This record gives sequence, C-alpha cells and structure tokens, in this order.
Amino acid sequence: MDQPIELSLEQQFSIRSFASQVKGMSHEQAQDFLVKLYEQMVVREATYQELLKHQWGLDSGTNWA
Repeated sequence: MDQPIELSLEQQFSIRSFASQVKGMSHEQAQDFLVKLYEQMVVREATYQELLKHQWGLDSGTNWA
C-alpha cells in the first residue's frame, strides 16, 4: 500500500457533488449529517470485521475489535 489509491472519474465526481451538497447545509444540518455519516462508518467497519471473522473461521465468540 505504498501507492495512493486512485479514484475513478465517477468517484471524483461523487466527491465533488457531495462537497457541493455540504456547502449548501446549515451548520446544524452539517453536524447532524456528520454524526449520521460516522455512525454508518462504524456500522460498516463492524460488518466487515464480522464478515472477515466468519470467512477466516474466527467466529468462535471471541471479540478482536
């Protein structure tokens, strides 16, 4: 992972579109949005961990987070 990941044009466009949407938000809307976004990131990470534990046969009940 020495080289940075290059984003596709679609991903770059999506980021620019997202930035435009955020600029139109009020401070309170942006804060609420960030909290929801962070919650989704945490759930995604936990889901990936569970999937990997299952795939690697580590789902014997031990928690490695």
